Amino acid sequence: MTTLWDTTGSAVVKELAAQRRTGGAVMSGIALTLVVVADERRVAEAEQAATAAAELHPCRLLVVVRRQIEAPMPRLDAEVQIGGRLGPGEAVVMRMYGRLGLHAESVVLPLLAADAPVVTWWHESPPELIARDALGVIADRRITDSSLTDDPVAVLQMRARDYAPGDTDLAWTRSTPWRAILASSLDSVSGRRGEPVRVEGGQIEGDPANATAQLVAGWLSSRCGCSVPVVRGERAPGPSGISGVVLRLDEDEEVRLRDDRKGGAVISQPYRPDAVVALPERTLGELVGEELRRLDPDEPYSEALAAVTGLSGLSERSACRDHVWYDPMRPDQSAQDDGDGRTSTPAAAQPAPTVPVTSEDTDEVARSGEHDDPADDSDEQQVVQSADAPSAGEVTRR
Repeated sequence: MTTLWDTTGSAVVKELAAQRRTGGAVMSGIALTLVVVADERRVAEAEQAATAAAELHPCRLLVVVRRQIEAPMPRLDAEVQIGGRLGPGEAVVMRMYGRLGLHAESVVLPLLAADAPVVTWWHESPPELIARDALGVIADRRITDSSLTDDPVAVLQMRARDYAPGDTDLAWTRSTPWRAILASSLDSVSGRRGEPVRVEGGQIEGDPANATAQLVAGWLSSRCGCSVPVVRGERAPGPSGISGVVLRLDEDEEVRLRDDRKGGAVISQPYRPDAVVALPERTLGELVGEELRRLDPDEPYSEALAAVTGLSGLSERSACRDHVWYDPMRPDQSAQDDGDGRTSTPAAAQPAPTVPVTSEDTDEVARSGEHDDPADDSDEQQVVQSADAPSAGEVTRR
C-alpha cells in the first residue's frame, strides 16, 4: 500500500499504474467499478463490506470520503493498493477536503475501469437528488440505504420522487429472504391445488416505520393486487422490521410466516405440518454483493416503491440523469418539485458547462498538469475571500 498526502488525481493514476507494473497484477477480469461514498464515521464499515463484495465480484474499488467541505484549501489524500486489505483487486481510498469534495468526479473519472459498468453505493444518508452528485450520474447502478436516516419511510417518498431505472435500496435487499420464503410458500399451496393461488388480503406484523417492512408490503400489494398493510406486532421485530406475515387466500385458507428468533422462520399452511426454513441475518457485504449480481433495472423494487408511495410510472422514466450543480453552502439552489414526482432545476442550479470559455486561457493546472505553489497564491486567496469576489458557484465553474 502507498499513501499519498496532499496529492493530485494524476499522481494517483500514476501510482496505481506503477503498483500494477511492479506487482505484475493484470485486472483483465474486472467485472465493474464500485464507487463507495462514505462519511468518516462509516468508512471502516464500508471498506469491510466492499471488500467482501469484491471477493464475489472482481472489481476496481474506489472509496470517496468527503471531509471538511468548508476547508479553505482543497486537498486530496489517497491510499493506493493492489491485493491488500481491501481485497484481491485494485483499490483506492480518497479523502477529499475543501471544494474538491464537490468535484469528486474529477478524481474518480480517470480511475474508472475501461469498458466496465459503474456502480455507486452511498454508505451514508442518501442524497436528496442523485442528479446533484456526479458520482451517481456516471453510474449504471445506484445503491442507497434508507435505513441510515432518521425517518426511513419519509426517505422512501424522496427516493420515489427521484427514482430512475437503475436505482435500488439496501432496505429492499434486506427483504430478499422474506420474499423468497413467501413466494415458495404460495408455490407450495398452488402445487397442492394444481391451480394458481389468489391472495385476497393479509398483513405484515412488525415496525411500520421500517423501510424494509414497508417495501415488502408494497411488493405484496403490487403482486397480489390487494392491500397488505404493516401493523405493529406483539413482538419486537428484528433488523428487517418484520416479525411475521399473514396472507389470506381464496378457498378460506391462510398462510402464516413467523420469525422464530433462532435464525429461521416457521411456515404454517393448510394441510401441511409447520416447517422451519433458514432466515439468516446477512452482513452488509453480503447485501452489497447481492446488488452487484445484476446490473439491469430492478423492476420489482420500482413496483414495490410505487405501491408504498402512491407514485406511478417509475419504471417508465429515463435512466439517464443530467448533472445539476449544487453547492451545499448555498441551499437556496435546491431543485423544485414539479408536482409529478420529477424535479425542475432553477436558474441558479443549472448544469455548468464542461469547459467554460472564460477559463480556456487561464487554467494553469490544466495547461501544466501541476499545482502552483500555495505560497504564491496568497493574493488570489485574498481576492477570492473578499466581499466583492464572485459567488462560490461562479468560482467553481471557472
